[in-house]
Amino acid sequence: MHIVALQAFRDNYIWMIHDSRSAVVVDPGDAGPVLAACARDGLRLAGILVTHHHPDHTGGIAALLQRWSVPVWGPAGEDIGGVSRRVAGGDVAELDALGLRFEVLEVPGHTLGHVAYHCASLRLVLCGDTLFSAGCGRLFEGTPQQMLESLERLASLPPDTQVLCAHEYTVSNLQFARRVEPGNPEIEEYEHWCLRRRSEQLPTLPSSIGRERQVNPFLRSDQASIRAQLREHFGREATDRVDAFAMLRQWKNDF
Repeated sequence: MHIVALQAFRDNYIWMIHDSRSAVVVDPGDAGPVLAACARDGLRLAGILVTHHHPDHTGGIAALLQRWSVPVWGPAGEDIGGVSRRVAGGDVAELDALGLRFEVLEVPGHTLGHVAYHCASLRLVLCGDTLFSAGCGRLFEGTPQQMLESLERLASLPPDTQVLCAHEYTVSNLQFARRVEPGNPEIEEYEHWCLRRRSEQLPTLPSSIGRERQVNPFLRSDQASIRAQLREHFGREATDRVDAFAMLRQWKNDF
């Protein structure tokens, strides 16, 4: 099975999973890269997975459905054109053509209905804009508690689970992570690796759950070292774990 990051817009990735015959794509904000990849590699689209309603994740669905009549899975809690199979946490998206099974995880915060797709057989999670490498999505619709619980749900997956998020934000996220946790050697080592990748115009993704537990401040906001940095930056103690996460997210918004 091949896992390919198709570049779209300025920093989006449309993830494609294929077996050299059939393919599934995730969050096709632009149909162009998908149509080009399928034409180049002789692939037939077998399905579309959608994590949330933002246009840079959904804008290409209609054009792809004009080319192929395929099932489109998307969050039940959001109104997304072209979605034919509405899913919620605990549901399963089965791609018979590829023999793949994706468990649906509810991960609200970035949007209220945001979902992720976990494929245990391929050891990967397609997490849209909830979890980024060394970061997380902005809270456009949800609450800090919702986002924290969503991130904890993703962080509970096995450490070798590949993290396939939807944007190339890793280097800028690591700059913030280094400011928040300056004594973390894992962050420095990972940042050097990512900078080399980007200098060669290569993706920094996928990451892994194990790596994110080491370098992602939004999965580590209860660490004493991070709580100390929050106290120094905001001039007050966090009242609890949700407050600490909210402070960290606010700091990143302003960074």
